[in-house]
Order: sequence, then structure tokens, then C-alpha cells
Amino acid sequence: MQQLDRLNPTPAVQGDIATVGELPAVMAWTTIEARALYELPFADLLYRAQTVHRQFFDPNVVQLSRLMSIKTGGCPEDCGYCSQSAHHDSGLKASKLMDVADVIAGARAAQAGGATRYCMGAAWRGPKARDLGRLEAMIQGVKAIGMETCMTLGMLTSDDAQRLGAAGLDYYNHNVDTSESHYSNIVSTRTYADRLATLAHVRQAGMKVCCGGIVGLGETVEDRIAMLVTLANLSPAPESVPINSLIPIPGTPLQGAEQVDAISFVRVIALARILMPQSHIRLSAGRTAMSDEAQALCFYAGANSIFVGDTLLTADNPSEDHDAMLFGRLGIRADELG
Repeated sequence: MQQLDRLNPTPAVQGDIATVGELPAVMAWTTIEARALYELPFADLLYRAQTVHRQFFDPNVVQLSRLMSIKTGGCPEDCGYCSQSAHHDSGLKASKLMDVADVIAGARAAQAGGATRYCMGAAWRGPKARDLGRLEAMIQGVKAIGMETCMTLGMLTSDDAQRLGAAGLDYYNHNVDTSESHYSNIVSTRTYADRLATLAHVRQAGMKVCCGGIVGLGETVEDRIAMLVTLANLSPAPESVPINSLIPIPGTPLQGAEQVDAISFVRVIALARILMPQSHIRLSAGRTAMSDEAQALCFYAGANSIFVGDTLLTADNPSEDHDAMLFGRLGIRADELG
């Protein structure tokens, strides 16, 4: 029970959580520990998460990223939540890989809107050799204007990762989506081990990891906790952790999925913050269905990154004007340093 003692649930309820930041980074989290945190009274969980957050971040600063689909639709994977899968009748038409100049123009517009990181996503199982040269040019072009770069292109081989890293890619996104035990209920065309192998290739190539998951895939609370424990125990933990709320898309197997209630979602954000105190926790897809009050609770629970822009790949996202108004009401400012 030595690791469970570090949670010190009774003092935490009383407000004494000063020892959290002193925990050795090498100690792996257990699902028992994480469950104990998740089940704290809501006020105590948020207090603990906010206290941890303040040890590593300015609580009134949020990092802004922009996500562009550089190749849309026609993906051979069968992820049950995704409109871009060729297996689903979502009505989305496949497109070709964008031209480099158009991607860089999009990055300039994102930068003018306050984004410091530009994320480029392609609906692939993995990049083909013929596309790597164009991807490298995109990375170099976006970095040349002073933005951080991120890509999500599906699975990577070791050679793929090395080439992207050598081109200067800062982050690679590859979400685990859910727990290992629930994963096969959502995706059958690749395994959880495949996901983790790509993350290992990314690390070995010297890039930072962006890896999170989706809440609302029909998973249990135990699945949500297990997913976060998996992420927290990666060595090191992902620098960016996007937490998505499922957007049920007509034509996909999860089109009728029940929306997760806001308090349960905030608990996931808070637990992610406590388990991964130095990571950027990104409030990602699904914000259009959240009230301003729910988003405010997420920021209080430790979320400190969002995607800006009217669309996320193929899904709706709050307008930049709405985000600016919400930030103004909350006294939040954008991170100018990325």
C-alpha cells in the first residue's frame, strides 16, 4: 500500500495536498490509486486538480492549437466513431493530400488568430513513402513562420518517424482512444499494441507525444480510468493529452451513443491533470455541445489547451469569437509562447 499512501485521501479532503508535487516521477500510477482520486467528492477532486495545476502552470493561461485536415476521408481503418472511415456511410467524400502552399497559408491564418501550434491530420492507416517528401516540406514551411508543428497520420514505422523527426516535427498525435480492454469494441483494423508501437517510434525519433482519448464510446468508468493510467505510465507521459467528448456522427456505428454528462467529463479532466501534472491537457472535440459553465469547470480542473477554429477535421468547433468572449468572462489569456 506504499503507493496508495501517496494519495493521502483523508488530508486531501481536508485540503492538505502539498506533497503531490514532491512525488518521484518514476513511481507508476495504479488503477486503484486513480480510482480513489476519481471517486473523491467533486469539490475535493477539483481542489486537488487545481492545486496540482498551479504547481506547474499559470491557471489563467490556455494554449491555442489549430487543426487542419490535409487529407480527408477514405481511411481504411474502421474506427467506430470516425466519419472519415471508408467503412462507414457518413456521406464524406475523400480528398487528396493538400498542396504544401495551401497548408502553409492555413498556418499563417491560424497564427494570425492566436494559435501557436499547427496540427495537420491525414485520414490514413499510415503515410506512404511517396507522400513523405511533401509532409516534410509542410513541416519545414510551418516551422519557418514560427509555429510549433504537430501531425497525425495514422501508424508510423520507425523509418517514418525518423524522417518526420529529422524534418523538425515537434509533436506527433496518435490517440489510444480508450482502454485496452474496450479498444476492440471500437476498432478492429489495428490493435492497441499497434498504437503503442507508433508512440514508441515517435519517442525514439526525438519527437514529443500528443496522445489522449475519447469519452463517450460506450466505455465504463473503469475504462476511462484505465486509459488515463496507461497514458500517465508512458515513459515519459505525453506532453499533450487531448481529451475528446464523442461527437456522434450519422452513418457511424456510434451515431446513437449516449452523451456523457458534464460532471463525469470534468472528473476525467481532473484525473488527467493529477496523473499527468506537467502535460498540457487539451479540451478537444465536443466543445460545441458543452455549456460555457461546463468548459469553465474543465479549465478549473486543469485543462489548459484547446483547438481553435470553426472546424476540427470534419467536426464543428466553437467560433473564435465565442472562445474569445468565454476567455474574457473567465479572465483567461492565450499562451503567446506555445
